Amino acid sequence: MYYVYLIVNEFGERYIGYTSNLKRRLSEHNSGSNASTRNHKWRLVYYEAYLSKEDASRRENKLKQRGRSKDLLYERVRDSLEEI
Repeated sequence: MYYVYLIVNEFGERYIGYTSNLKRRLSEHNSGSNASTRNHKWRLVYYEAYLSKEDASRRENKLKQRGRSKDLLYERVRDSLEEI
């Protein structure tokens, strides 16, 4: 199983990624082992599950592009983003 996820830090910055182990990956983001998310506290606000790595990778790329998919995702998690 592969997961596409959205995490948000204490400043409301967002990060979209994909992984085969969501718990481990979130721990890596919060421990500082990922340079792009270092020195922040990240919280998981959304994820989607996929059977194949290719499908998860395609979805991640689509969400990272500017466009309707990204806008719809942010609308879906808006309440979670406002709590931060």
